[in-house]
Amino acid sequence: MNTDINTPRRSLKIDREDMLALTRRMTVKRTSITRIAGAYMDPDGFIDGTFNTRFLKLSGADRAKNLEIARTIPFAQTNGNLKRYVIPEYSRGKESMYQLLLGIRSSGLENDALLEIFYEMTGEKYHSDHEYGIFVFHDRYDIPAKAADHVRLGESEQMFEYLICAVCPVTGDYEAGSPECGFLFPSYAEGGALMNCIDIYQSDVLRPHRELEEMLL
Repeated sequence: MNTDINTPRRSLKIDREDMLALTRRMTVKRTSITRIAGAYMDPDGFIDGTFNTRFLKLSGADRAKNLEIARTIPFAQTNGNLKRYVIPEYSRGKESMYQLLLGIRSSGLENDALLEIFYEMTGEKYHSDHEYGIFVFHDRYDIPAKAADHVRLGESEQMFEYLICAVCPVTGDYEAGSPECGFLFPSYAEGGALMNCIDIYQSDVLRPHRELEEMLL
């Protein structure tokens, strides 16, 4: 079953505090991001080059620069620039984008074959008149345990494993600008993962990249 790009999407509200729990850790000293991978794309959607490395292998300056890219997605205006969508059941079957993202997540970005499929699928759908980069981050957030009065106890109860993807314009020397769009998968709420939901970011809500929503949903 397919949906038209103009079909209304089922959305849920995002709690700002949940997003702040993720973003306040996105500093050079506190980050738990494990890897960063990505592709540089030409305006026609073809891959010009790829990269994949452990995040802590980056220089301090490169870590700070890439953390700013990653942080843009969850730190965006909740329920405005960043919206939460339920991924329809018919879009979660075999060989779907949903299954691809699950595979990329579970591999911790260490499966280059899955990543290349993702870049190619994005390149086929994404509309751009300039070169751009697809940046993918993998993180494991140890969710702190809290007492009944919500005071932090310090010991983590569970882990939230997730991906952040940002699509950014790039210059000829592959210098990335601010993200045009992106997503956080799976969604995070109330101390855990919403496995059938995804948070999609659009920098310009008046001229969003609807093709990204169509690809993901």
